This record gives sequence, structure tokens and C-alpha cells, in this order.
Amino acid sequence: MTAGQLRYGYRRLYPNVYVPRHQPPSLTDNAIGAWLWSGRRGIVTGRAAARLHGALWVSEQSPVELNFNCRRPPAGIIARNERVGCDEVIQIGDLAATTVHRTAFDVGRFLPLDAAVEHLDALANATGLTPERVKPLTDQYSGARGMKTLRKALDLMDGGAESPQETRLRLLLMKHFPRPTTQIPVLDGHGVPFARVDMGWEDLMIAVEYDGKQHQTDRDRYVRDQRRVRRICRRGWLHIKVIAEDRPFEIIERVRAARASRERASLVARRAS
Repeated sequence: MTAGQLRYGYRRLYPNVYVPRHQPPSLTDNAIGAWLWSGRRGIVTGRAAARLHGALWVSEQSPVELNFNCRRPPAGIIARNERVGCDEVIQIGDLAATTVHRTAFDVGRFLPLDAAVEHLDALANATGLTPERVKPLTDQYSGARGMKTLRKALDLMDGGAESPQETRLRLLLMKHFPRPTTQIPVLDGHGVPFARVDMGWEDLMIAVEYDGKQHQTDRDRYVRDQRRVRRICRRGWLHIKVIAEDRPFEIIERVRAARASRERASLVARRAS
């Protein structure tokens, strides 16, 4: 390839690593490029590794985190030189990447708490990861950086979240109410599940769901969702729909009112009996 062909047909990703000029940005491509830049010696970890393991909702603009000894990595690469066990590395295609549980260990340490929980939820949703699979590493590397954040994130993570918005909603609710359960089945009159609600309190029959844009722009889906919600309510559930424009205090007030309503009904029932 000539210098002219390289200059006009490709764009520089990292030093000595190029991609076709019109190729859309891709975190997976960036991870491959970062691995090539490292001389095929770096281990992909963090958010890029989570994407390789199938996690959704990872930004294409996320930096590629490598376990690689380099004090001055190029823009777009975060290099850390940490101890990684042989059983914490797997091969994905040609790349060396951290295992699911080691990826979670790193994500939970190096991101702010709420962002860490969002990414742990996404990784758990894609792989079935549980906190119990990660906790042995917290004992093995007890003195590692970021352990306090990791332990909090592991306590908060929940693979039932199906979007970052659901994670944020759950974290908001947990600041004011008992921890909600995710993906609760709703049963028909014969005891057969016909729907699942994003989160809520099964004992109180209160459901809280986030209504994304796709529910509003797709008319057929909107109609199906409305009929589904009506059927859930007919089974005795209180259904609280949250949209992006709702402010946190409004959500809390609605949930608090729903819980108070259930508690009053329970009190009346006890007195009647």
C-alpha cells in the first residue's frame, strides 16, 4: 500500500494502526486496534472486554482498557499494569481478554459507582454473571485500587435490568424504599405468567416500569404495551410508568403514594378480619 492510499483511504486509529476512512466507529474494532498497537501483548479488559462478552449499552466511544505496561498510551487507550492470573484470561477470536468475572472486577473498580453498576448490570444480563462469581477476586486482591467502590457495586448489581435507564431507576428507588425485585412475573387467573414487569414489590403488587422512546414511536408496540398494562392492572397491580421527562422527586412521590395506598388497604383488611 502506498502512502497516498493510506492517507486518503484510511484514518489513523492508533500509532501504526489504521481503519478504512468511512468505517463506522466500533468499540470492538478499537479493541482489536489497541491490541495490535500493543504488539499483540495487551489484555483487553474493562468496558471493551464487557462488549466482547456480549454486554449491551456500552458506548462505542468508550476508551479501550488494556492490561499492558505502558506509561504513555495514545489517546483512546487506558493502559494499566496489574496482576492478572492465567485463569482470568481467555481468548476471544485472536484477542486476549479478561474473563467475565475478572472483567466485572475491573469495571467495578475503575468507574464511578452508578456507571459501574450500569455496566455490571449489562454484563450480568448478557452472561448470567452473579456477584458470587466476582467476590473471590475481592479476597484475592484485597489491597487493589477501587475495592470500596467494587464492593458497593456488587451489592447493587442486578442482571434483571434490561437498559441503563432501568438501572438508574432502580438505584433511585433503592435510595428511598426497600430494594425492588426485577423481572417479576405476573400471573393470570390460572397461575400462568403472561407478562413480566421491570421492577417492583411483589408483596405489595406494585410495578414500576421505564417507558423508552421505542414504546412511543412504534405504534403497534405502543398499542400492545397499553393492552398489556391494562391486563396487569386487572390482576390487581398498581402500575407506575416512568418516562425520561419525569423528575426524580416526581417518581418518588408516585411510588410513595402507591405504597401508602397499599399499606392503608392492608390495615383496613386486618381490622375487618
